[in-house]
Amino acid sequence: MMQKLIVYTALLLLFTTAGCKKFLEQPPDNRAELKTPEQVGQLLGTAYPQANYMSFFESASDNVGDKGAGTLENTNIDPYFFRNVDDNGQDSPEYYWDACYAAIAAANQALQTCNTAPNPSAYRSQKGEALLARAYAHFMLVTVFSKVYDESSAGSDMGIPYVTEPENVVLKKYERKTVAYVYDMIEKDIVAGLPLLDDKRYTIPRYHFTRAAAHAFAARFYLFKKDYAKVVEHANQVFSGNIAAVLRPWNTQYTSITYLELYARYARATEPANLLLIETPSWWGRNYYTVRYALTAQKRDQIFEENVTGGNWSFNFQTFTVGAENYLLPKINEYFVRTAINADIGVAYIALPALTTEEALFNRIEANAYLGNTTAALADLNTYASTRIDQYNAAAHIINAQKIRNYYGLNSLQDGILATLFSFKRAEFVHEGMRWLDLIRYNSPITHFTVDGQIISITPDDPRKVFQLPESARIAGLQLNPR
Repeated sequence: MMQKLIVYTALLLLFTTAGCKKFLEQPPDNRAELKTPEQVGQLLGTAYPQANYMSFFESASDNVGDKGAGTLENTNIDPYFFRNVDDNGQDSPEYYWDACYAAIAAANQALQTCNTAPNPSAYRSQKGEALLARAYAHFMLVTVFSKVYDESSAGSDMGIPYVTEPENVVLKKYERKTVAYVYDMIEKDIVAGLPLLDDKRYTIPRYHFTRAAAHAFAARFYLFKKDYAKVVEHANQVFSGNIAAVLRPWNTQYTSITYLELYARYARATEPANLLLIETPSWWGRNYYTVRYALTAQKRDQIFEENVTGGNWSFNFQTFTVGAENYLLPKINEYFVRTAINADIGVAYIALPALTTEEALFNRIEANAYLGNTTAALADLNTYASTRIDQYNAAAHIINAQKIRNYYGLNSLQDGILATLFSFKRAEFVHEGMRWLDLIRYNSPITHFTVDGQIISITPDDPRKVFQLPESARIAGLQLNPR
């Protein structure tokens, strides 16, 4: 587990193939090439988890069903059956674990340089980015590998190691501590880092923590913590001016382009909806519609058929099929890098939209619903619908209290707003794994079916909702999650 971090740190420090012994002979704070803010900025390009969670998140969620046939991948099969994932390659939980700690190692090395530089003020922006990147990687780790935050039990629930210093020994011992401790450390890094950010420093801002991306991340963090006032506070900072203009134009521009153009545009750095993109090695671009447990016709109809507005989703007109039951929205675009010009082998990459304006808006809606700000929540729901409903008409498709009550049969407007929100959110992020985050936050039961009649269910408190730590973590002395 953590033994691997020393390898990453050595590579980042030395940019060489020197052995571990030679590395340990160096002074612990040897920064080699890290002598300027620009060099630290380059290092921070590796401080984001270069791994993809979509496969195991989506496969464990209720967005997928059994097609009866398809590509067989452990990263798809095992989550569908709520088993420990028997794979350590791309798109696996273990691969994500390693990538998060590699990102943390880079962030910590950058922070050490920022803090010990003779002119630390020159490194102000780099320090802010390093703190946000470290907080993000730890947040994703605790979300994947620990029980979801619950104020009543977070003080005793097992967290993950929060690493704040570069490693300078091979077998450094770590402990999991608690979810509450990890959340406290994440919040500390967010609060310290956000004011230091300088968006003008970045050549391609969408691949770094800009202020908007940092506020979107903070809104997600506080949503998990159920601090709804802070969710609204941070989500407000993501938007200025016309909110609809920074949401994906599904019912306008997206309807007039080909599926290949949509593939190319969805995760592009120039798309305003993308607040933080992370380039990751991943097979998900070719697997997300070909694997056996994926979006079926039944699930497609369940997710996209109807909605409270009474209108049709624009998603329906951009859903394609590649052969029987291989349904997809053109979102996950693969970039294949060959090992040599004439080689048939190589590495597949995708650009992962880690934070988006849509999520920030959804988080504000949810927070306002719980705060009793129903007028604001309804306004945001209508703004979102105006960009997603085919041939949108404000009068015909308006979302109001009466329409919600009639559609869902609920007396509570708060409950109706939340039901509308999660219906919209499920449709928005299909294929992307975001549904899993809502299912674990609300401790929802999940049931999967197979074509041969099996029923696989997990109850609200089932420990299998927490992905298992890698075997290397157990060998390093960390307690595994219960099963």
